[in-house]
Amino acid sequence: MSSPTGPATRGTFLGMPAVPPRSPYGTGHLRGEHSFPRAAHDELGNEQLRRNLGKATHSIRAKRLAVTGELPDWEQLRDAGSAIKTDTMNRLPELLEQLERKVTERGGTVHWARDGVEANEIVTRLVRETGSDEILKVKSMATQEIGLNEHLASQGIAALETDLAELIVQLADDRPSHILVPAIHRNREEIREIFLRHIPGVDPALDADPARLAAAARAFLREKFMTAKVAVSGANFGIAETGTLAVVESEGNGRMCLTLPETLITVMGIEKVLPRFQDLEVFLQLLPRSSTGERMNPYTSLWTGVTPGDGPQEFHLVLLDNGRTAALADRIGRAALHCIRCSACLNVCPVYERTGGHAYGSTYPGPIGAVLTPQLAGMHGAKNDPNSSLPYASSLCGACFDACPVKIDIPSLLVELRHQHTEQSGTTAEKLAMKAAAAVMKRPGLFTAAQKAAGLGRGAAGRDGTLSHLPPPLNGWSDSRDTPAPPKQTFRSWFASAEGAAAMRAAAEEGARHTDDDPQEAS
Repeated sequence: MSSPTGPATRGTFLGMPAVPPRSPYGTGHLRGEHSFPRAAHDELGNEQLRRNLGKATHSIRAKRLAVTGELPDWEQLRDAGSAIKTDTMNRLPELLEQLERKVTERGGTVHWARDGVEANEIVTRLVRETGSDEILKVKSMATQEIGLNEHLASQGIAALETDLAELIVQLADDRPSHILVPAIHRNREEIREIFLRHIPGVDPALDADPARLAAAARAFLREKFMTAKVAVSGANFGIAETGTLAVVESEGNGRMCLTLPETLITVMGIEKVLPRFQDLEVFLQLLPRSSTGERMNPYTSLWTGVTPGDGPQEFHLVLLDNGRTAALADRIGRAALHCIRCSACLNVCPVYERTGGHAYGSTYPGPIGAVLTPQLAGMHGAKNDPNSSLPYASSLCGACFDACPVKIDIPSLLVELRHQHTEQSGTTAEKLAMKAAAAVMKRPGLFTAAQKAAGLGRGAAGRDGTLSHLPPPLNGWSDSRDTPAPPKQTFRSWFASAEGAAAMRAAAEEGARHTDDDPQEAS
């Protein structure tokens, strides 16, 4: 850079801002082993799974419709929730700093984790400092996302889930398949067999009655509650204004974990922060109605820092990024961070109802998982990345948008992610086909010849006038849908014919008569 009056000086190039990192490839549970179509194909063969899912989702859906219909201002509540989340994302850095300040003022300690690897290391170190080799867990999707239980086990620390559904999944060495009901794919008989095999001292005569199954789990957990020194929780919300954390649940096990141990460690995704305590008024109406179909949560636990002589005397808050800043940097995709983990979109999704959560390969299944997982972990971490198939795991019917309590336009996000995937995929058969089509359409002679050639396909059509099987590479389309046979006459040939000309004249005359009859239309 040269000065107009002095000698040339070397300027400073600050460069372009770096793209925020995604969740590290191969860590945690944000990527499956197979693409969605392949995994879904396997799950569709499980008839018991489909029966379990159909019964559960229909039941929750009916309850949700009943309780949301009671509120005359339900749509206004949704608008308020959406507006609060939008404001939060616009001010996320300052709100997180305010949250840190308030938690610290009340005796807590805040840790910042760039990804799941750092979060796991922080939690492991904090547990070791207590001298304990076991912890209790409050249901937490963030810790599932980063694979905390597996990491702790590798370090000789046992983690026990206390939420009933999470316990069922853990005992069976299984994976959650639903945001709200992780064991939704299991029925009572399966749960009975799991308890008989894995809960020490359980009554061999245990039957599949839900009350007796719950009692068996309660007896198993009660001793753990009374002896554990450390608990790890998630958080539904963190209030920047006061430093308050909130967990909502249905069983009371969470409250046992939040009050009895000496040390409490909370792992919270940075998007869970809310600006004001008053904002809970909105979300504690939206969340239970959208998730369990209840008017309010049976247990809503709030805690702020440390209170001498009451509850845990050591509190740590781990603020987890793990790709969330990368999602925030996406002008359109950042809306996925508005999610409050209610699972309403799963319960109305025809794709999820038939395939279940395991087909998505991520901690976050269903429509919201199909947009959130690629945002957090990316779609091009390796060749044929399974996450690249998730944006296509939808019929774009829009039911998820209608059900979402904070009005996340999931169909539009799916389309945007499909666009991003296409742009980043380089040369593909689809791109080559589109280029070839564009070249033909730009040349009238070629386009006419192509139309005539397509007309030959009428001979392959069935009696119903459709083509049920197309040759490669179009067979993927016809595997799941029929294609109408080409018409006998193209529009261009009809338009150029005497019949077409007569029809256009008649339409023009009809339009002129309407104009004469309605002078206002003419003006």
